[in-house]
Amino acid sequence: MKSPRRLLAGVVAGVVVIAGAGWAVGARLRSPAEEAALRAAPAASLVTAAVERRKLVSTVVLSGTLEYGSPLPITLAGVVGGTAELQRTTRAPRKGKIGEGAVLMEVNGRPVFALRGRVPMHRTIAPGTKGDDVRQLQRALRRLGYGAPDTGAFDRATIAAVTRMYTKKGYEAQQPTLADRQAYDTLRKAVRLAQETLATEKQALDQGRDILPRKLKERNAKRDLTAAESALKQAADRRLTPDDEAELAAADAAVRAAEEKLLAAEQELTAARKQPASTPTGTPTGTPTAEPDTRLLELRAANAEADLAAAREAHARILEKSGQARETKLEELRKAVRTAKETLATAAQALRQARQLSPTRLKVAGAVKDVAAAKEMLAEYARTYGTSIPPGEVVFLPKLPARVQKVAVQAGQRLEDEVATVTSSVFTVTGSVEAAESELLRPGMAASVELDTGRSHPATLTAIGEKAKVPGAEEVADGSQPVLLTPSSVKGLRAGTAVTARVTVGATKEPVLVVPVTAVITSADGKARVRVEYATDRTRDVEVRTGLTADGNVEVAGALKEGDRVVADA
Repeated sequence: MKSPRRLLAGVVAGVVVIAGAGWAVGARLRSPAEEAALRAAPAASLVTAAVERRKLVSTVVLSGTLEYGSPLPITLAGVVGGTAELQRTTRAPRKGKIGEGAVLMEVNGRPVFALRGRVPMHRTIAPGTKGDDVRQLQRALRRLGYGAPDTGAFDRATIAAVTRMYTKKGYEAQQPTLADRQAYDTLRKAVRLAQETLATEKQALDQGRDILPRKLKERNAKRDLTAAESALKQAADRRLTPDDEAELAAADAAVRAAEEKLLAAEQELTAARKQPASTPTGTPTGTPTAEPDTRLLELRAANAEADLAAAREAHARILEKSGQARETKLEELRKAVRTAKETLATAAQALRQARQLSPTRLKVAGAVKDVAAAKEMLAEYARTYGTSIPPGEVVFLPKLPARVQKVAVQAGQRLEDEVATVTSSVFTVTGSVEAAESELLRPGMAASVELDTGRSHPATLTAIGEKAKVPGAEEVADGSQPVLLTPSSVKGLRAGTAVTARVTVGATKEPVLVVPVTAVITSADGKARVRVEYATDRTRDVEVRTGLTADGNVEVAGALKEGDRVVADA
């Protein structure tokens, strides 16, 4: 039988166990309100970012492929060689670099030269050819050291330079073919035959009965005219006849004799007047004496002067008489010349009329036309006859040196269309950007090209839009714009490599304060602000000025300093 104490201890222990179990169950049980409060989201806190000071660079990123730039398909402008026989490749183009003056390929054993120029080869350049294509050919020949004028005409000096270029490369410049030589010879024979026919018809016309008398009259009229003109010329050259010359000589002698006589009389008179007067014997000194008597001498001088005047008058009459006689003679001879010309004109007209009325006149006229036509055809052919450049033997490329990137024909194949594709010697990167980004781009902007190895190469934005399209490249997606970049160097680059290009559209010169773009808000007054946290979950608005935006950050200026925290979830 249990004791009362032990019974009491057991009851107390049971009560304690029951109380503990009740407390544990009560601790786990919650009301619906308590459950809702426990499950509610915690109070929201601000998302902030630090204000940083650093350089900001804005770029447009695109993916592209490295290729040699300016691809240009090459087709020959025409036949190679002088004939249009089957054109077959005898030496195909080779991939790699090609310089100016190099032989790109051979067709039927003839060369195809690569020269620099923007005017495409489009015709045979033959003697006498003129134009811009000939001028750029001449400039290419001078650059290569073969010498040529800058006339724009394919003349002898240019032909000599072309011949030197062909010879230097081991070829012969294109000469007239056998068919050309035969055609030239045929045309020359045609001229000779036409001339012989004309001579025969003229002889037949001149030997006609109604022609010979008129022809003789014309010949005699020509002779008469020649004689009349000769007589007139001789008379015009001679001023005096022999008789006039004799009379004039006698008159000249009479004038000279009268002049001498007058001079002697004047000298005697002067001497007499200078002789001192005589003084009679026994006359006192100082008494006037008698003057010498000079009347006879004065009379002789007056007579001599009159004789001289008469001699001069006679001389003048002789000159006047001879001049009148000469003019009369010249007028007679002029009249004779006019008469001879009229006679000749009449005879020539009669001869022409006789020839026109002759039955063989039409034959002569037809023969004259045949000679003119044959000469014209020969001259036209001769202008282009000689050394020439067939249209297929030169390819003008805008830039040289270049690279043969693709070969479209092989040796032995017929030449039908494209023969090769050439490119420039520099790499380009082709890609595209969205239309909105393309508005930020300008040719000349700095860029970089990043390889998958991590190396970066400087480059320049070359073109945008239509100018950036590459022949044969795939079309860009709608709403995008093609972009073309040119690396500054080809070292370390390989054609066909996929690259990432970055075009710098803006950059700050010095480190600036930047914040996330999402931290900038625009107030109702249109001004930009940021919310700066100055205590936990407590902010104040700060007005800022924004600048360059790049990589999700924006340049700001205002009452901010590096390390400030701004709310970035605005």
